[in-house]
Amino acid sequence: MDAFPGGGGIVVGVDGSACARTALAWAGRLAGRAGLPLLVVRGWSLTTAPRPASWEPAYVPPLAEYEAAVRQALDDDVAAAGLPADVAVSCLAVHRAPVDALVAAAAGAELLVVGSRGRGGARGRLMGSVATSVMRAVDCPVTVVRPSGTTPGPGPGGTREERHEHVHTDAR
Repeated sequence: MDAFPGGGGIVVGVDGSACARTALAWAGRLAGRAGLPLLVVRGWSLTTAPRPASWEPAYVPPLAEYEAAVRQALDDDVAAAGLPADVAVSCLAVHRAPVDALVAAAAGAELLVVGSRGRGGARGRLMGSVATSVMRAVDCPVTVVRPSGTTPGPGPGGTREERHEHVHTDAR
């Protein structure tokens, strides 16, 4: 899948975690400054999807209801991110492993942005498995954003110290 057939854009992976929301806001600000479109991608499975409203014990809702719940969560994350109004934003929810969804979506992208940690259980690692895997698999540069108690100041990413605290980029 070439998400940007006419040229590059920024792809950002989200999974509903706080770290992913930080990465989404960071990618949105960068897209606004660079004048690039933003594609927000969430790869999901039944075990990682939000529960549909019809869920109850001993009842598994149809796959379409899980997909609707994922799309709603994705839309909610985008709405809460405070993205610049002039950024062209597209959303893609893919019933597929997150790494596979992000690698496919990043074809033709200028940059892939992910959070350093997602919803996985491997605490204590500097980067989660999705961030580590996509850095090895995509052809475009990858920026890994981690949450912090401070946010970058105005301008292209804040001060040098703030940029280095928040972002690791693997430029290819």
